[in-house]
Amino acid sequence: MSHEKVLIVEDEENERTGLAELVSSWGYRAETARDGVEGLDKATQWTPSIVITDLKMPRMGGIELLERLAEHSEAMAVIVVTAQGSIDSAVQAMRQGAYDYITKPIDTNRLRTMLQNASALIGTRAELESARRKLRDSGSLGQLRGASRKMQEIFRLIELVAPSTASVLITGASGTGKELVARTIHQLSPRRERPFVAINCAAIPETLIESEIFGHEKGAFTGALERRTGCFELAEGGTILLDEIGEMPVGTQAKLLRVLEDHKLRRLGSKVETSVDVRVLAATNKIPDEAVASGELRSDLYYRLNVFNIHMPPMREHKEDIPDLVQLLLSEMSTKHSRKVAAVSEAVLNQFTSYSWPGNVRELRNTIERAVIVCDSGMIETKHLPPGFGHAPLRTAANDPDAVRLGVGTTVGEAEKMLILKTLESTSNNKTRAAEILGISLKTLHNKLKEYGSSAADAASSKEEEMQ
Repeated sequence: MSHEKVLIVEDEENERTGLAELVSSWGYRAETARDGVEGLDKATQWTPSIVITDLKMPRMGGIELLERLAEHSEAMAVIVVTAQGSIDSAVQAMRQGAYDYITKPIDTNRLRTMLQNASALIGTRAELESARRKLRDSGSLGQLRGASRKMQEIFRLIELVAPSTASVLITGASGTGKELVARTIHQLSPRRERPFVAINCAAIPETLIESEIFGHEKGAFTGALERRTGCFELAEGGTILLDEIGEMPVGTQAKLLRVLEDHKLRRLGSKVETSVDVRVLAATNKIPDEAVASGELRSDLYYRLNVFNIHMPPMREHKEDIPDLVQLLLSEMSTKHSRKVAAVSEAVLNQFTSYSWPGNVRELRNTIERAVIVCDSGMIETKHLPPGFGHAPLRTAANDPDAVRLGVGTTVGEAEKMLILKTLESTSNNKTRAAEILGISLKTLHNKLKEYGSSAADAASSKEEEMQ
């Protein structure tokens, strides 16, 4: 039972009184208002913890009420109610600070869960604010570190979106820390005691991805010897990260969209739907608009996921954070490998700050880890860095044997093929390394090789097998 105060703002009398009776039966103290104007007046005087408001009402609608409530207090959790055909308005409300939305006809079980979660948020808001303040004072947020303007802005966005249930699309190049952003959002949310499940859409074969995400029943397909619980059900009450969402098959994207809209899923081979309460975060190293234009990412799914966007910059754009990152990674890697390495020399730090870091924070992490392992003292010197680090000669098309030379009239498709095959050649046909250099997923590289014919794919596979 809860004693939270809940204000219900709804212009339809039967729905208003019905909701009030329902909410009261769950132990909440309920009050009602006929429209946004009356709702605003009652909210400022009665100060409810939670407001449930319809979006379309006379005199003042739900969006304006949400804006006006934010001016008075940020402590209220606002849940908006909308018809199925007006979900875009609900998404707009989420972007403006609404805690969550629910569609008509109202699923009472889902509403009750929303109220419980909103109550939990209110109860932990002061605790979360204190934790965030301490983290910010130390120039970090969760596992993220940085005092630069770019990172401080990212911290602000994370703090803003973490307490809500809004979907977040995290973009940025490989190695910039997109998963760390997702984990930090989860850790600073009321769901932090529940599971965080991350799934890499690029690493799962198309034939298995639906089973991995949604689960399957015994006998659903050849080899399905028992029921399997999917990632959504494993993340119940918590958060799921769909990493490299642009690599998810379009058919699976359509099913995911239905889960986002209805909060229900159907395991493969099942005839019944299962309700799920999961916050969805997604990440991609693609440029979303380009992925939508090319058909790799459904536009309706993109707009649903992109309620809130956080873009992680490449490390070359916030090099002032490198000293702090180095100290963080030194501590982490020294503990991991039971070494006593406390610092890097000034020469090493100068090399780090002048280097472009194409692999971003992931490359810095790997460099520090290697140096900690080989270091024979308490300080990392230039001799502990990988051979040739920071001293790569300037390469031009004239002196670079790996350069791709394109003649006038070369089509985009031909140029792409030449670049991919040349990159494979330069990595001795190591497809994993080639995909990293090209900035594409391993699955995309395999698909491209199939397009170019079996000879290219077979040659690459046989060479890669020889190396293993």
